Amino acid sequence: MLIQNDPFRELDNLFSQARRATTPRATMPMDAYRRGDTVWVHIDLPGVAPDSLEINIERSVLTVTAERSWNSVEGDKPYLSERYQGSMGRQVHLGEGLDSSEIEADLHDGVLTLRIPVAEKAKPRKIQVNSGAKDEAPAIDVESATA
Repeated sequence: MLIQNDPFRELDNLFSQARRATTPRATMPMDAYRRGDTVWVHIDLPGVAPDSLEINIERSVLTVTAERSWNSVEGDKPYLSERYQGSMGRQVHLGEGLDSSEIEADLHDGVLTLRIPVAEKAKPRKIQVNSGAKDEAPAIDVESATA
């Protein structure tokens, strides 16, 4: 049995319920970084079943939605309920420099990992500098133009 000796527990529960009522979706903590020619995104989704996870992309906006739930059994008497239950989502705007058609996703140990390749047009490249004689446009013959 879990026993918590906190004289302000009921007041804290009241504030927690009010906070949950004003926040319809839970946050999804996220890290994103570029390594070489790939952008990596890690989103924490503990307790989310893979079949409740949905990843969509539309107009360069990546949307991740998930559902986390815990089904209590009749007769359960909760002592503490702090983990978010329900629908949650996150949207990320992808720049034009990313290839959204080649995104790969894995869910492992409660972490969703997205691999987004950098588009060819956004990769650094060297510009060759030409030197020496340049083909010049033919000169205009002023005498024949005025005659």
